[in-house]
Amino acid sequence: MSERSERATGTAEVTPVRAGVARRTLSKVPEVTVWFWIIKILCTTVGETFADWIDTSLGFGLVATALLFTVVLAAVMVWQLRLSRYVPFVYWLAVVVVSVTGTLYTDILTDQLNVPLAASTGVFAVLLAVVFGIWYAREATLSIHSIVTLPRELFYWLAVLVTFALGTAAGDWTLQLTGWGPGTSVLLPAGLIVAVVVGWRFGANAVLSFWLAYILTRPLGANLGDWFASPASDHGLGVGTSITSVVFLAAILAVVGYLTFSRSDVIVDPERNSVPVVTTDQARERVMLGYYAVVAVAATSLLVWASAQPHASVSDEPAAAPASVTLAPGRSASAHFPAAEIAKFRTVTQDTLSKVQSGQQAAATARIKDLETAWDQDQDTLQPMDGSDWDVLDGKIDRALKALRAKAPDSAAETQALDDLLTALG
Repeated sequence: MSERSERATGTAEVTPVRAGVARRTLSKVPEVTVWFWIIKILCTTVGETFADWIDTSLGFGLVATALLFTVVLAAVMVWQLRLSRYVPFVYWLAVVVVSVTGTLYTDILTDQLNVPLAASTGVFAVLLAVVFGIWYAREATLSIHSIVTLPRELFYWLAVLVTFALGTAAGDWTLQLTGWGPGTSVLLPAGLIVAVVVGWRFGANAVLSFWLAYILTRPLGANLGDWFASPASDHGLGVGTSITSVVFLAAILAVVGYLTFSRSDVIVDPERNSVPVVTTDQARERVMLGYYAVVAVAATSLLVWASAQPHASVSDEPAAAPASVTLAPGRSASAHFPAAEIAKFRTVTQDTLSKVQSGQQAAATARIKDLETAWDQDQDTLQPMDGSDWDVLDGKIDRALKALRAKAPDSAAETQALDDLLTALG
């Protein structure tokens, strides 16, 4: 989705860029190559998993994490804006931080202010349209190749921030509607991105195609992060948020290092790229605009159909154990499981409870991760021994995990959930 392809197939320059409005610099953004999209998806994945890791695993809490990254974002943006040219490390660091921050802002609206995802999706969509409208009215272009003045760069980063927030809200709303698991949820944004690429290749407007794909990479990367980090019991790969974050950050650094030395994504002629262009075949652009409308209708129809199918609602609250497998008062659910395994689970649970009671919230949140990992690893062995009691323990472990990872942890609720789990463990 690079505008250079438009020049290769025949383009005409239109409305000249205003001269002398603002100081012109070298291009501050990279060329749109395959590396651009690879790093963008990696950044969105890190934005999802790293925010969750800081918020829940380290026990910072949602609001504190958002405040922390707002300060970090301000510092990184000052660094980026003070540069006179594109520097891969600084640019992609800004994208990662914007990804984390945009995700946190949407989570605050949903989890702290109880704003419905449908409403936040609509609000961010309108806000993005306003940003694009003002940007285009002032600069007569929305092209990524025209980021050669400070005002355009400010518009660009504001649009990027809103796309991350919009992608987060739309992606979470999709999961809420459909109840899809982490693996399945990857397919819709991936399929839509493929449809955008097809449209672009057949003559759709390059700028429109770019921003559509840019928005869609957010739910794609977030769903990939959830798929890697979610436990196997939730149909994930069980890698965990911390390891997923480290692996994807390492991949980002490797690609950015390559680009820094190869300079293969540097726009070498910003003056040539600084004018807005359109394809000469405007009839084809209108046809492909209709194609995008058909794709949007098809995607909406799929979501409507999926939401009508029986499925468990995606909620922050773990599902309760079925009434048929509820424990009788005073009975443990560990009788049919190996004593050594139950002792291991009890040790971790007791350690977690001790840390909660001594006020070590971050340490308690980190410790219960060991219980989650051990329980998921033993599922294939334990569940066939006694499916009913396994369901009981699984539900109580879920409730303990939820209590420890709450946005605003309540020590009383944590203690109650851990005590119930200890009782069930015998």
